[in-house]
Amino acid sequence: MRLTLAAVGRLKAGPERDLVARYAERIAATGKAVGLSGLTLKETDESRARRPEDRKAEEARALRALIPEGARIVALDERGRSLTSEKFAAEIGALRDAGQRDLCFVIGGADGLDESVRSEAALVYSFGAATLPHQIVRALVAEQAYRAISILSGHPYHRA
Repeated sequence: MRLTLAAVGRLKAGPERDLVARYAERIAATGKAVGLSGLTLKETDESRARRPEDRKAEEARALRALIPEGARIVALDERGRSLTSEKFAAEIGALRDAGQRDLCFVIGGADGLDESVRSEAALVYSFGAATLPHQIVRALVAEQAYRAISILSGHPYHRA
């Protein structure tokens, strides 16, 4: 199953981009053994619309253009479910085992995700109630995807 991370906003050069790239390299190197390939980062610009509802709707249209056709969506949202790493890995493994070809992690803009994207998601996932910078969320998604691969393969990277 191919992994994509679609996000509103662009990562600038720096430690966050380096960290995402490092986990993407690890995923590419180890994921094939458990049926997961790569982590492709796709980004779109933030909307300039004046009203938050209009910004979210415009960003939702831009995000949909980045999501591979037929992909299942994991929406990152502070109002989503908080899962243990093991449960997160199990959710990814179940989609893989069901023959899903593409999985896309989606991160909205500063105003959050439009409800239309949330409603299409197979999983609405949260890293907790705290508000986190979107650059950090990208790194957390990449790390948790790598951790899921480690869990699915029985690698000692994950020690529960």
